[in-house]
Amino acid sequence: MTVEEASGRGQARVIGLISLAHGASHFYQLTLPPLFPHLKEAFAVSYTELGTLMTVFYVSSGVFQTAAGFLVDRFSARAVLLGGLALLCVAILLMGLAPAFWMLFPLAVLAGLGNSVFHPADLSILTASVRRTRHGRAYGFHTLGGNLGYALAPLVMVGLAVELGWRPALMVAGAGGLVLLLVLFLNRHLFADGREEAAPAPAPRPQAAAGARLAPLAAVSRGIAPLISAPVMLCFAFFVMLSGATIGLQSFFPALMDQLYGLPVVEGGPLLSLFLFGASGGVLLGGFLAERAGGRLQLVIGAGLAAAAALFVAVSFGLFPAAALAVPFVLAGLLVGITMPSRDLLVRETAAADARGRVFGFVYSGLDVGAAAAPLVVGLLLDHGNPRAVLWLLAALLLLAIAAAAAAHGRGRRR
Repeated sequence: MTVEEASGRGQARVIGLISLAHGASHFYQLTLPPLFPHLKEAFAVSYTELGTLMTVFYVSSGVFQTAAGFLVDRFSARAVLLGGLALLCVAILLMGLAPAFWMLFPLAVLAGLGNSVFHPADLSILTASVRRTRHGRAYGFHTLGGNLGYALAPLVMVGLAVELGWRPALMVAGAGGLVLLLVLFLNRHLFADGREEAAPAPAPRPQAAAGARLAPLAAVSRGIAPLISAPVMLCFAFFVMLSGATIGLQSFFPALMDQLYGLPVVEGGPLLSLFLFGASGGVLLGGFLAERAGGRLQLVIGAGLAAAAALFVAVSFGLFPAAALAVPFVLAGLLVGITMPSRDLLVRETAAADARGRVFGFVYSGLDVGAAAAPLVVGLLLDHGNPRAVLWLLAALLLLAIAAAAAAHGRGRRR
């Protein structure tokens, strides 16, 4: 089914289903951390070892994400999405049955492999299934689904662990994903494939076909060429910086507020929730704003991230009293969230129809790079008692992200 053939109601169903799948991806990313105290006791391991388990998951996801993009372009975004969700669900379910701690590591690799498909497959399906004039809201709801998955995971997993135990909690979570998999499979006819938009390649001449058989390296070069263009590399850098800022904040937020304002964890944690809820609201607003921005996406991104960076710096200098910290963090979350749909549209503008999977996969792997690197630096700064420097670092990363987005937009327009 092409986007022209799809009804408005059908497109809304696609947005809802793909956003739900994205929410499942983010939910599964946070199934284990809330259960760490139970795993620590059950397997007699340290938090460092448990943290390494998550590192393995994110490294696996990041490494395979570009490859997943190639599979989307070569085969079908529908098939790749369904296969990835199946792997992720089964890996989480099997974690509940693992008799030894070391067995969780190969399952984390498998879960990361499954998680790697969502950005290239989801965004390829949305781009091909939804009218171009509605891409902003489609990407916005997609991001919102991911945010809600993050928010729900700790509540659901802790509740299940209290009622059933940590092993049944993981098994129930994995089985729930298999139900979603069935729903997506039954609605797969709604999902347009980005390959359907691409212009058909002309039939090769005999000489050209012979040359292609004798030059496999040339075929590989053509495959990766869309990934090493200047706009795509700049988008990748943008995602690294943005993820570094946001994950750096989320990973150590309670410790940061403790060192900077003397707030206990019980008070610092809710402030992080306010930041995340602010971001969720901003995503909805940003989806409609992105559709009206036209060729000025970089202005939306620049204004939102610059204002958020200014709020981080203001908090670092103590310009807000502890009792009023909810104000800057809700605003900062709202401002960052507003930029998310424009961010996705910016990536769309850099990708040709026959290379969307590859481009989305490669660019969004920058999220994993930033997520892996930033906590190490932030943790080091906090270990040395420099909480103010943490907020300066986060602000600097947001400003670098603005520069990368502006450069990517400029290069893309010239191309």
